[in-house]
Amino acid sequence: MKKIMMMLVLALVMAGFAQEGSIKPKFQAFSGALLKLKDSDKPGYLKFSLKVDVAPWAFQAIGEVRSPTGDAESIREALFEGDLYAVLAYIDNSPVEVNGEEYQVGLFDIMLYFDDEPTTIRNLKFKLLPPVDDDWSKSGLNDALSSGSLLGNIWGGKYERAITKASADPMDKGKLKAMKRKKSAASEETSEMSVSEKKKQRMKDMADEDDQPKKKKKKKASRSEDECDDPSLTPKEKKRCLMMKKKK
Repeated sequence: MKKIMMMLVLALVMAGFAQEGSIKPKFQAFSGALLKLKDSDKPGYLKFSLKVDVAPWAFQAIGEVRSPTGDAESIREALFEGDLYAVLAYIDNSPVEVNGEEYQVGLFDIMLYFDDEPTTIRNLKFKLLPPVDDDWSKSGLNDALSSGSLLGNIWGGKYERAITKASADPMDKGKLKAMKRKKSAASEETSEMSVSEKKKQRMKDMADEDDQPKKKKKKKASRSEDECDDPSLTPKEKKRCLMMKKKK
């Protein structure tokens, strides 16, 4: 119950900030090569899908897109010729950390640009992917969707400069693969260091075990010698003690 109340308060605070203009969206561009297009029942529209699963992104966006000319085939041509790209709008105030990596879950809008011209998007939906498909991450997504809707149309006007800057350097397949390789290499290095440390610890434990019996024997021998050197023993008893010791 307390968690739900905190989430409601957070949503109200974010909505208040949005109304006051305190929330400023950020933008991330993605190459058209990451988009998938399918036929749509709506004339002039095509279904699109954008899926990204490399930190700080783990989401899928689906919707329908219509070109400025209203010709669905022109969208396919633009994708083939590299003239179609996507720009994601998000609120950078609720990153979720998983296994030491941060993921942005404050997504709230997306635009597909056709030869640098905004298209028409409808039926847009976001789906968070593992490892941020839990309830807490989804609540952050829902908060962003609610707050982002209060900003109105963000594709142009005072955000045009930020959108243009993001569009100049879109994330593409090559960059995503490089990021994956880098993360994989870092993970393997950490794993190797962990194995090395464990190996060193095992060797240290083995050395300690080897030393332990020697110490015990030495202590026992010392105790035996002390017994035979006891001043209270007679010369005969002392000789017998030493003889018994040699037999052992």
